[in-house]
Amino acid sequence: MTEKVRTRFAPSPTGFMHIGNLRTGLYAYLYAKKNGGTFILRIEDTDQERKVDGAVEMVYRTLSTAGIVYDEGPDKDGGYGPYIQTERMGLYKQYAEELVRLGGAYYCFCDKERLESLKDENGVHTYDKHCRNLSKEEVEKRLAAGEPYVIRQKVPEGVVSEYEDMVFGKISVDSADIEDGVLLKSDGLPTYNFANVVDDHLMGITHVIRGTEYLSSTPKYNLIYDAFGWERPKYMHLPPIMKDATRKLSKRFGDANFEDFISKGYLPEAIVNYIALLGWCPKDNREKMTMQEMIEAFDTDGISKSSSIFDEQKMRWLNGEYLKAMTPEEFYIVAEPFIDKAIGGAPWDKKELASLMQTRVDVLCDIGEKLAFLNEFGAYDLNMYVHQKMKVDFSVAKQAVKVAICALETFDDWTDEGIKERIRQAAEEAGMKAGQVMFSMRVALTGAPVTPGGAIEMAKVLGKDESLRRLKFSLDLLESAN
Repeated sequence: MTEKVRTRFAPSPTGFMHIGNLRTGLYAYLYAKKNGGTFILRIEDTDQERKVDGAVEMVYRTLSTAGIVYDEGPDKDGGYGPYIQTERMGLYKQYAEELVRLGGAYYCFCDKERLESLKDENGVHTYDKHCRNLSKEEVEKRLAAGEPYVIRQKVPEGVVSEYEDMVFGKISVDSADIEDGVLLKSDGLPTYNFANVVDDHLMGITHVIRGTEYLSSTPKYNLIYDAFGWERPKYMHLPPIMKDATRKLSKRFGDANFEDFISKGYLPEAIVNYIALLGWCPKDNREKMTMQEMIEAFDTDGISKSSSIFDEQKMRWLNGEYLKAMTPEEFYIVAEPFIDKAIGGAPWDKKELASLMQTRVDVLCDIGEKLAFLNEFGAYDLNMYVHQKMKVDFSVAKQAVKVAICALETFDDWTDEGIKERIRQAAEEAGMKAGQVMFSMRVALTGAPVTPGGAIEMAKVLGKDESLRRLKFSLDLLESAN
């Protein structure tokens, strides 16, 4: 590749960053970095009516959290700025008027009422090119009179606009199917279509990476490039990410918000890793990859033409793999806020709890449910003691809890090995199986059907005093049930 690759991510600040939008930015970043190129952030905020307060800051925050580092952007001038469209407003009118001079656009003076009256047999508004062939004199006269106008693209007639997409191959659209769309609105603001082309050209963008919704409209953009005499960029269109078999992920319906996943306790690197695989597969079929490994492996051959379904269960699994691969110290750092929330200031050993959680949660928000037994202990369903395979019923459970209390009341070696050996000995002396005592003891300590560890681990976490208090409470429940 001889030219210096320049890709861009150009989000509109109209809400949160959903997964599909972030994937587009990620692929643009991966492609640029793989090819030794430059990755640019541009904020496309010309749609001021839909702009959401704080959304621009959210874009910066999301990219930073995701580890997608742009080389140029609003706060990193690379000589092609400004990188915010509303700060480039003086450019668009100038280039729209230049396009008129070159024959690629024209002034349109049709009012709103006339435009709304133009409908085809299906009720679709289609412009009839009414102002396309106005004489130069008439145009100048109407402009001098101060008549409101827009500037429309003058689509050549009788041509087929073709281009080669890096994913989908040759795309062709007959000019008869391309409307003379508005490039500059009556208020002087550019439409998305026009601002996008002008900015991509002026910023030297070599590769435009975006969703397949632009696949068929790209020939329209190419005609603008051609009319200006500009070199067209190369295109990579990405298939959509689906919510299910029939519905796309949609920002409008709050689907798959990146920051929501972060707040749930997904790791940024796991989310980024997962969304990279939504539409792309590396040659060696790896699933867990660092950002650098994704950069090295990324190629267009691995991009699918088919849509992908967002599977949160798969992302949960991948996130769990990341958590398990952490050192205990790394896990404690990310888990501590969730442990704090779960224990509500109670004096439990947070590091002990973290060590208990690391291999038992896939997402950090699961910690709260796993640790609920620490703060929520009272009357519970005694049927949890019944275990046919271990031959435990109420009578055996009651005996097992008594054995545990007697064994631990005067016992001080409160370590995993110490507690385990003491219970094993006590069970043997009582003529019981150690498994029966430990199973019953776990239920008695937690009052929960599922716990993040066995009886020994639960006793270690709770400490001697709290363990004995719970064992005695549970024995009272069992005795009162008979």
